[in-house]
Amino acid sequence: MAARAPLAMPRSASSASVRPAAAPMAPAPTVRCLQARRRLGDSQLPARRARLLRSAGAAGRAGAIGSAAEAAPAEGLARKLQGVEVLDLSGKAVPIVDLWKDRKAVVAFARHFGCVLCRKRADLLASKQDVMKAAGVALVLIGPGTVEQAKAFAEQTKFKGEVYADPNHSAYDALEFAYGVLSTFTPSAGLKIMQLYMEGYRQDWELSFQENTRTKGGWQQGGLLVAGPGIDNILYIHKDKEAGDDPEMEDVLRACCS
Repeated sequence: MAARAPLAMPRSASSASVRPAAAPMAPAPTVRCLQARRRLGDSQLPARRARLLRSAGAAGRAGAIGSAAEAAPAEGLARKLQGVEVLDLSGKAVPIVDLWKDRKAVVAFARHFGCVLCRKRADLLASKQDVMKAAGVALVLIGPGTVEQAKAFAEQTKFKGEVYADPNHSAYDALEFAYGVLSTFTPSAGLKIMQLYMEGYRQDWELSFQENTRTKGGWQQGGLLVAGPGIDNILYIHKDKEAGDDPEMEDVLRACCS
């Protein structure tokens, strides 16, 4: 904040020649003083700056990593997912953490089951499935929607991995994936969709306009994580910042298969 100019004071004849004493300057901090301040840590910093510093530190530690700058300790992510269930294609409820409790898995989260961008991502992942199988890694896709929508997606795409439905968006909410109109309709997403149509991919508009997708799922963004074996062993997470924000496949394979 800029210093305020001193208020003008009337000068009497008797004080005209008297100059006010300069305000004493604070002595420069000594080395010992600076060291003491440093030892206080970020507990004395403003709360926002402290949070930024802690986040930066977390990004450099072992744990969940991701190209979307959403690094977080693995145990924190697993704790958020405790109690979250998804449905397999028979309608059976499965705790989501069981998908990687006893194995390593690449778990992709689709925007919704009709999404053309997600169909392309599913194909990209499926093209690496031989590498994953050789490393003992399962390939899983979860979508926000019904079991019937999940079945339609599996039949249309011939996806060879496991497919699960998350009708309540529970996993998406727990992982705090992006959501909203502004993250859905972006210039880069539009360009990518045009490119995919030229490649022969198509949006399933019937699935896209079913009520549960139209009212909520259409604005949902997805992501991807690599985890297991072990509930807390989350090795990588990518959160899409916008529709079509694919993770780097090299990073995914490094996390799952190296």
